[in-house]
Amino acid sequence: MPRTARPRGRAALAALSTCVVLGCGTGSVPPGDQPSPPPGAPAAAGRGVVTWASSAGHVGEAADDRGYRMMVHTSVGGTGVRVRLSNAFGDEPVTFGNVHAGLQRRGAALVPGSNRRLTFDGARSVTVPAGGIVYSDPLPGHVPAGRTLAVSLYVPEADGALTGHWLAMQTSYTTHGDHAAEEGSANWKQRTRSWFYLDAVTVRPREGTGAVAALGDSITDGWQSTTDRNRRWPDYLARRLAASGTTVEGVANAGIAGNKVLLDGPGQSALNRVERDALSLPGVRTVFLFQGVNDIKAEPGATGAGLIAGYRTLIDRAHAAGKCVVGATIAPYKGWQEWDPAGEAVRRQVNAFVRNSGEFDAVTDFDRVLRDPSDPERMRPALDGGDHLHPNDKGMRAMADAVDLGSLDCKAG
Repeated sequence: MPRTARPRGRAALAALSTCVVLGCGTGSVPPGDQPSPPPGAPAAAGRGVVTWASSAGHVGEAADDRGYRMMVHTSVGGTGVRVRLSNAFGDEPVTFGNVHAGLQRRGAALVPGSNRRLTFDGARSVTVPAGGIVYSDPLPGHVPAGRTLAVSLYVPEADGALTGHWLAMQTSYTTHGDHAAEEGSANWKQRTRSWFYLDAVTVRPREGTGAVAALGDSITDGWQSTTDRNRRWPDYLARRLAASGTTVEGVANAGIAGNKVLLDGPGQSALNRVERDALSLPGVRTVFLFQGVNDIKAEPGATGAGLIAGYRTLIDRAHAAGKCVVGATIAPYKGWQEWDPAGEAVRRQVNAFVRNSGEFDAVTDFDRVLRDPSDPERMRPALDGGDHLHPNDKGMRAMADAVDLGSLDCKAG
């Protein structure tokens, strides 16, 4: 299927500074789009495909009169940009008084003319109750793939737990007061390596385009990859998909550092968050499951039978939602302080299930890609980020290169 042509270089920036990114004028709703659900309603986003996502968690305490300018990188291009704001872990309502989206120029500064106001059921502000999620109205205009959007939020009133994503591997900015509409960086001096409240961006791409959600831990989250360079393995995968001509182009990164399949810890377990972080995202056709090492190296660690049962539950839930599941083998981690022979035996047992059970719709063998041929319990030194658990940029790219792109557009059965 032919893909939508994407603007390139200076021509792209010029177009984005007028009408391409987030449109001209106010946010009229393109025909066929449905209005945003009321705050706290189930996350039904109408038409669209996720172009960026992160998994929400509790990241501190909320505060009044704060601004957040989050930098996020698109995977698939399209029209009708919408953002999903989350108060999923809040214990008090949060009010978003002003929300804008534009194109990053450098640092906190935006491409002139690109910053556009987002609305919520036509209103400029929205209050989201504790535990709630809300989508903005769509904006006209086209957003290209592989661009960094700046989503700016002003929160006049907030209290209690703050919802966000701790390990962004991306520099964003915070401020006091309402500066969301400003395209300059003068009032955005405070840097942060986290995202706040924002957990998804969607677009309307060419008809028939879908997405994959990578459900994972710190390796998927990108730890040990280069900050601000989009070198997590899902980023490399997105670039491969964009160049391949496949119908799956959107990539949602649902990684959380320290996350487990079976038990809550850093973030809710994969079993408890798969609906919000993967299955509910618009356009997702396939869940890519790459988790388990944190379950194994915990004290006490998971058994092979217990982890396999968790995988089976995730497979069943994804299939019930009409999604495919690609399973990835658990990578070697000998040299990490929590490695021991008992955990290694569990890793081998689980990997044998992933490879041979036939219960996944497809398999990617990250263990084979990353392991050292001379010591298969260890990561290959050239791919090791230095701690023997997390790959470096080269390792992240090798992982993405190992994915069979056709497996991401399979038919759930």
